[in-house]
Amino acid sequence: MDYVSAIVPPLVMAVGFSFVIRAIIRSQGGAQKAKEDAYAEALAAGRGDAAE
Repeated sequence: MDYVSAIVPPLVMAVGFSFVIRAIIRSQGGAQKAKEDAYAEALAAGRGDAAE
């Protein structure tokens, strides 16, 4: 049974990592993408007056 206790933590981490990657990919784009891009570009340009 030592092999079961040895394989469970890596499997749990792999499943959790998969869900994190899935959430990141799903949050890309969508209806708010243009607004988020404009806000990010305004911040990168150093302007603090980005419209919300």
